[in-house]
Amino acid sequence: MTKDIKNPSYLPTKDQVRTFIEESDAPVGKREIAKAFNIKGADRIYLKKILKELVTDGALEKGRGQSLAAAGSLPSVAVIDIIRLDENGEPIGKPVKWDDETPAPTIYVGLQKKRGVKAVAVGDRYLAKLTKQPDGSYEATVIRHLTAASGPVLGVYTSTGKNGRVQPTDRKNKKEVIILEEHSMGAQSGEVVLVDILPGRHFGTPEGKVTERIGPLGDSRSLSLIAIHAHGIPHEFSDTVKKEALAAKPVELADRTDLRDLPILTIDPEDARDRDDAVWAQRDESPENSGGWQVIVAIADVAHYVTSGSELDKSARLRGNSVYFPDRVVPMLPHELSSDLCSLHDNVDRPVMAVKMWFDANGNKIRHKFMRALINSCASLTYRQAQNAYEGHPDHVTEELAQTVIKPLFGAYEALKKARDKRQPLNLELPERKIELNEDGFIKAVHKKVRFAAHMMIEEFMIQANVCAAETLNQLRRPCMFRVHEPPDREKLEGLQEILSEMNISFAKGQVLQTATFNRILAQAENETDKELVSTLVLRSQSQAVYSPDNKHHFGLHLKNYAHFTSPIRRYADLLVHRSLISGLGLGNDGLTNEDAENFDDIGVHISGLERRAMVAERQTMDRFTAVFLANKVNEIFQAKITGVTRAGLFFSLDETGADAFAPISTIGHDFFVYDEKNHSLFGERTGVTYRLSDRLAVQLREVDIATGSMIVSIEDGSGRSSYDAGSRRRKRNAAPGKPGTPGKKSFSKKKKTMPKGKKRAAAKKARNT
Repeated sequence: MTKDIKNPSYLPTKDQVRTFIEESDAPVGKREIAKAFNIKGADRIYLKKILKELVTDGALEKGRGQSLAAAGSLPSVAVIDIIRLDENGEPIGKPVKWDDETPAPTIYVGLQKKRGVKAVAVGDRYLAKLTKQPDGSYEATVIRHLTAASGPVLGVYTSTGKNGRVQPTDRKNKKEVIILEEHSMGAQSGEVVLVDILPGRHFGTPEGKVTERIGPLGDSRSLSLIAIHAHGIPHEFSDTVKKEALAAKPVELADRTDLRDLPILTIDPEDARDRDDAVWAQRDESPENSGGWQVIVAIADVAHYVTSGSELDKSARLRGNSVYFPDRVVPMLPHELSSDLCSLHDNVDRPVMAVKMWFDANGNKIRHKFMRALINSCASLTYRQAQNAYEGHPDHVTEELAQTVIKPLFGAYEALKKARDKRQPLNLELPERKIELNEDGFIKAVHKKVRFAAHMMIEEFMIQANVCAAETLNQLRRPCMFRVHEPPDREKLEGLQEILSEMNISFAKGQVLQTATFNRILAQAENETDKELVSTLVLRSQSQAVYSPDNKHHFGLHLKNYAHFTSPIRRYADLLVHRSLISGLGLGNDGLTNEDAENFDDIGVHISGLERRAMVAERQTMDRFTAVFLANKVNEIFQAKITGVTRAGLFFSLDETGADAFAPISTIGHDFFVYDEKNHSLFGERTGVTYRLSDRLAVQLREVDIATGSMIVSIEDGSGRSSYDAGSRRRKRNAAPGKPGTPGKKSFSKKKKTMPKGKKRAAAKKARNT
């Protein structure tokens, strides 16, 4: 009997075959289809025919090899670019190979499931496993981080006739992007824009399309937006997250410990955006603890409002932390919580997780106790207010608090300081920059932050509370997100030892490493400038602190048990520690879930990556704000110190603002300068002028690039003429012989080291060959 190929009733219809392919998780071939429908022999001719018709109709697409897939579907493994973040801050991907004429399926990129995978950011490119969802979207699991995608690009737009060009704000990306008039969105010269790279150009200058106009580059209010867009920092909350935050209500006392009659208070910076810690101290009246102290550290009870699995929780985990810029904060939690219900404002009841600690007269902790409580802060002070009151200069707010509340706090700190000094944590002197804005949001000044004893007091109280949290969870055998800082790598220390040797500071590489070792190094610096430099060098040699459920201790603080507990408003790690304490101590039913506990490894990697992202974004924004402030000071003279010596030139830190600047080697003096790698110096082959780390010099500001936050300086030689000008003439091949530069003053060495002539010639020859 001959089979009817045209209408074989026992074979699947065209619609059935199409449905089978559409419901498959990955592209399938004729072999898989034939096996699924038991099609054999001559019946394969029929299958081949209907598949060809489905492709011709546009219902199917041919994939790699002989595979077929529903039109618009994706393979099970593909290369994707992160193109944006959705309203919940979740990364959205797009296949690299996709026809832009048709909408691409939405690809949701989940949290990393592997150690070492960086936090997902806009512009990143990944190899990912894709799983199709019933609604047609895909879920992506990251397999491997690839090179960064070619777009989007953040840059400064410049008109060039009808068209324009965009110069990227990323210092590493020097390639301009051409923007045709029809793709400019009406952007004006000097505006910061977001650009997508258009397909088609594989060589030469790429062509792009403006997708967003952020604002004028010279406007300081645009500077933080550059970092937000460049790093893909989610800065808006979804309606569902906002709804949960708005539904939050003040907390009643219920079964909490009532601490509202206690004269507890907050001490924060003048520009504090949230207040998540309050403190109280008094003498311990127990005869068994003569001269001892009682201290309470109360921390905002964020776990009460942000419960595991809620929309607020998902959003907070995706953000990982708040990000602080000079003109704004991108909070981890919505304003209704971060600045209101969770913020410990004065004269209002607020729920807290509190720890009461008992210390002896020498600052050694005797015991501690955690509680969920309700407080009513009696004052919200600044560090300067607290310091002034302690020193006998109270204002109208602190006058009544000076003796009874503020003085005991400093008394307890003096005791704790004894134990701290004995413990010898890493004692680095690292100046921080502060951007001061006027009422219009424009930059008023850039200066170094001033640190008071009040800063160190609060810092030590917070450290002790963090230790209590880690110790308690260890004792309870409960999951803990430790703050881990491992000892420095030996290879990094080799470079540090070479530099310190040049500064006549002894450092034996083979010794057992302790924080006291580095503190002895710092003590050998001869002046404050050298201490800052050595602190920076020591910091560069240290390991990066991370979050992990594995307790590998905290080297820098010289502590065996340490976890972040004191800032749950702005750090997700602290919120996890709160939840674990709640579960372990039986303080409520809103503690840590088993699912979260099982995922601590992955969460630790995730939030550590987000912390690094925030640090880079904040630092780059500080550089851009400083560049704006100094843009109208080009050609002015500044005092500076050398903080880095490379083959390419010298890095400086300007004294007044702490700004970083660079002097290219081609602009240094009237000589051929050779890089001495061993001694980290540049020396002139003809004049013998030598520049070393920590040399203090007068420099002239020559160029300021606001887009990248970078600055170029030249060294003043005291003749009224800058080495920058001489270098420019030399580059143009018309330089005339000039006066030799003045050697940098070596503030750290009593005996000047010189390089023998033979070694100089050999080093110069080596540099030329390099």
